[in-house]
Amino acid sequence: MQEKTVGNHSYTDFILIGFPGFSEYKPYIYIPLFLMFLVAVVGNSVIIFVIKTQTSLHSPMYFLIFAIAIMDLSGPLTFVPNMFLNLVLNLNGISLGGCLVQMFFVHLISSFESTILLVMALDRYVAICNPLRYNDYMNSSTFYKLSVAFLIRNGLLVSLIIILASTLSFCFSNVIEHFYCEHMVLVGLACGETTKNSIMGLLAIFCITGMDLFCICYSYINIFCAVLKSASGKARQKAVHTCGTHLIVILVSYLLALCSYLAYRIRNSMSPDVHILISLLYLLFPCCFNPIIYGVRTKEIREHILKMVKGKKIDPENIKVASITR
Repeated sequence: MQEKTVGNHSYTDFILIGFPGFSEYKPYIYIPLFLMFLVAVVGNSVIIFVIKTQTSLHSPMYFLIFAIAIMDLSGPLTFVPNMFLNLVLNLNGISLGGCLVQMFFVHLISSFESTILLVMALDRYVAICNPLRYNDYMNSSTFYKLSVAFLIRNGLLVSLIIILASTLSFCFSNVIEHFYCEHMVLVGLACGETTKNSIMGLLAIFCITGMDLFCICYSYINIFCAVLKSASGKARQKAVHTCGTHLIVILVSYLLALCSYLAYRIRNSMSPDVHILISLLYLLFPCCFNPIIYGVRTKEIREHILKMVKGKKIDPENIKVASITR
């Protein structure tokens, strides 16, 4: 299916080939991926609906859970529909422009996943280490300033990645061994110098993922130091449970991100199918995992969901705001 290079011709249309070693099993691969997509859409939609409709959940912590649910719902929509068309109907063509647009939104949404986890860590840091000043620090003004700052940072870095990729000439091949347009896979098809693209990609990883992870670790180290000094066993237990929920999400997200990064770096000793699977899990698994973990471990959200399923009217006075307890 690969087209041969003709002279200085640069391809403007590409073919997405996901799981090239299992092409005859594509209809079966579709089933588990569709189930994951369904869980992500339904789970995050429920989280968004519950937080939006229940005034007792209109607090900073739930606003952040609401935001990450929005990202988890939007992320799969940037590539999963095309992936299903590829798997079911073998419609696997994409233009260079469409490829760059898809790449932009995939990377932008992924970057905001990391950023929201950072703000969650800051929120817990203030709530546990400086609770008397919580309302002074974690308010709408603070969230607005953080949102603008992170939007500029993430948007600028991702835009630079896309702009640099758009200047390349793709003369080696027009076959992308993936279900979506991954940055370095596309860059690998380019002829000419691509050092600036690699540097820009590493810079984005350092400035977004690296800095976010550093601040998250710093926040939780201080949180656990404060918790260990706490005289109250009940308060310590509550804080550990609160942070445990966020740490589970953070661990899953960053572990999959690390695996995806390492899979690319050692791709020559790894089959394309394994690399594709790891990349898909990195983008899709947290989207269906996060709403489950927040729905199960967050008491207030869990109670609202159970009452909604049972058809009972929810009394907001019975729900304690902005706390996660067993």
